[in-house]
Amino acid sequence: MGLNVSRKIISKHLVKGEMKAGEEIAIKIDQTLTQDSTGTMAYLQFEAMGIDKVKTKRSVAYIDHNMLQSGPENADDQLYIQTVAKKHGIYFSKPGNGICHQVNLERFGIPGDTLLGSDSHTPTGGGIGMLAMGAGGLDVAVAMGGGEYYITMPKIVKVNLTGELQPWVSAKDIILELLRRLTVKGGVNKIFEYSGPGVKTLTVPQRATITNMGAELGATTSIFPSDEVTLEFLKAQDREKDFVELKADEDAAYDEVVEINLSELEPMAACPHSPDNVVKVSSLKGIKVDQVGIGSCTNSSYADMMKTARILDGKTVNDTTSLVIAPGSRQVLNMLAKNGALSSIVSAGARVLECACGPCIGMGQSPVTNAVSLRTFNRNFEGRSGTVSAQVYIVSPETAAASALTGYITDPRTLGEDVKIEMPKEFIINDNLIIHPAEDSSKVEIVRGPNIKPFPCALPLAEAVTGKVLTKLGDNITTDHIMPSNAKLLPYRSNIPYLSEYCLTPSDKDFPKKAKENNGGFVVAGSNYGQGSSREHAALAPLFLGIKAVLAKSFARIHMANLINNGIMPLVFKSEADYDDIDEMDELMIEDAQAQVRNDEIIVKNKTNGHEYIMEFKLPERQKKMIISGGLLNMVKAGE
Repeated sequence: MGLNVSRKIISKHLVKGEMKAGEEIAIKIDQTLTQDSTGTMAYLQFEAMGIDKVKTKRSVAYIDHNMLQSGPENADDQLYIQTVAKKHGIYFSKPGNGICHQVNLERFGIPGDTLLGSDSHTPTGGGIGMLAMGAGGLDVAVAMGGGEYYITMPKIVKVNLTGELQPWVSAKDIILELLRRLTVKGGVNKIFEYSGPGVKTLTVPQRATITNMGAELGATTSIFPSDEVTLEFLKAQDREKDFVELKADEDAAYDEVVEINLSELEPMAACPHSPDNVVKVSSLKGIKVDQVGIGSCTNSSYADMMKTARILDGKTVNDTTSLVIAPGSRQVLNMLAKNGALSSIVSAGARVLECACGPCIGMGQSPVTNAVSLRTFNRNFEGRSGTVSAQVYIVSPETAAASALTGYITDPRTLGEDVKIEMPKEFIINDNLIIHPAEDSSKVEIVRGPNIKPFPCALPLAEAVTGKVLTKLGDNITTDHIMPSNAKLLPYRSNIPYLSEYCLTPSDKDFPKKAKENNGGFVVAGSNYGQGSSREHAALAPLFLGIKAVLAKSFARIHMANLINNGIMPLVFKSEADYDDIDEMDELMIEDAQAQVRNDEIIVKNKTNGHEYIMEFKLPERQKKMIISGGLLNMVKAGE
């Protein structure tokens, strides 16, 4: 039996384990990326390991999240990242150079390489044939130090694309259709590998849109083959030397197959408040739109921006609608400025933002109270926009631009003849905002601002773990709920004591107070706990507040790993009925904790009602040892 693309890359990077679905494997990482929201903590952890130079082929630190400088905190963090990068062999992408995933795709992505990033949308690199995965900052720090990255060997799902997209239907509609079918939990412990004749009809940026939002499926990653389309993209980026052909063997085996006929798709929209709440745009007639946002790492490529410009050309944005547009990279912005498309965008009445994440992460451009906001972004969780009462829809650039003109959610097919955009034969190449590491690191002084505080470390596991249930939560609690990331809090990403005051407050406003009054305790939650961003702060803030374990029906992959990395036990209800038996402020106990952790099940006693719950704890021995040690960093320091 032949190999698919995913297994070919994994096999070349496999360090430990066997490629059997469900088994733990360790792989070597070629490239890493960080962004400033998660980067400060990752580099503090890297420094704590005492390693002089990164050991990857290339590591890049991007500044693209915390761009609003209303005080010194963001600028201080960015200066720390720049100096620590220069000292330790890391390339540094300055503010204004663009969003990490867009720039990495343009300038650094290499087919067949592995990429680990401290951002959940790192799988964007799969659009160019990379095995690209999001992870917590500590995992990225370990990879920078030459350590392997551990994952559960995923099932490989073949997404067989046939047909060709019809006019006004885009790559965004492909991934929204997949989310409609499979939901935000449908990709857990799976890699989605795109195949079939429809693949060749999609450009690299279109492919990257699809792999980017594969993160919303909960997938380990998504990937496309590297073919003649990939080669043309790399040629246009003056990187033909980086091309490697990657295709599945004709007799390649897959664990599952999903069929999508591109010819049958139509414009789609994810309705509030989940990326899988997907319907046809044609079913949303008559909904007034207050704000439209076009950009983010999902839809800010040259082609996306050009199509938007053509739709807006000679027209004016509806007088009751605000339109904001953010090109994904300086390369894209430069090309729009040179060919006149930027003039069309500005003349139509759009507000042009800098090349950054911006509104996607709630960093500015929050809509009005009770607004309807259409966004080409990847997530529409409640309150993520910065306006709790806003109704946020996820759509394609075509749907967004059409709706900005009419002031209502509009099917772009009503605009008439489709707008065709040809991929450029040559992109404008200017890497002067990418700072190279120092040749002599001894001359580099690392600058730390006063807002940068030490990160919390867990203590080794106690023999008995006791505490109260501080809060009881429902399903699909996101990392935005656990550790809010709005414009007011982002400047404090390097200050865990400050951030902890806001931990879980969107779901339980008294949570930090209860945690401090009770010296920590337990969190109880429903299914898919920790979905969304890879932010490690969603584990670090609970750790600072003394959270010992989270009892949930199920966990999102990256957040579960972050909890374990920081010594917090993720316990899964064997019987979901036990979830209903627990009340807030019940006192729980895990006796003989160190001995129990070595098993696949842990008994949790409810001292308040006298009941016992069997919790699944099916972790590899390495992760069980991590819990006993009090986290990954303690193990690394001990040389384990």
